Amino acid sequence: MCIAIPARVISVDGTAAEVDVGGVRRAASLSLTPEAKVGDYVLLHAGYAISVIDEREAEETLNLLRQMVASQ
Repeated sequence: MCIAIPARVISVDGTAAEVDVGGVRRAASLSLTPEAKVGDYVLLHAGYAISVIDEREAEETLNLLRQMVASQ
């Protein structure tokens, strides 16, 4: 199963970005979402931001993922 997770864009340098996922920062490519900017939330899959989403949707998804982990 593949899953994309919400990440907040911390910095942008061309099509490269640093994103935050639950306090963990990592590199990501914005080549599929060139409209993404610092402060936006993106769906991150295999190191690529595949879409820009709003903060409410990102928080809802992150909460669901936390609940899934906590229930195991």
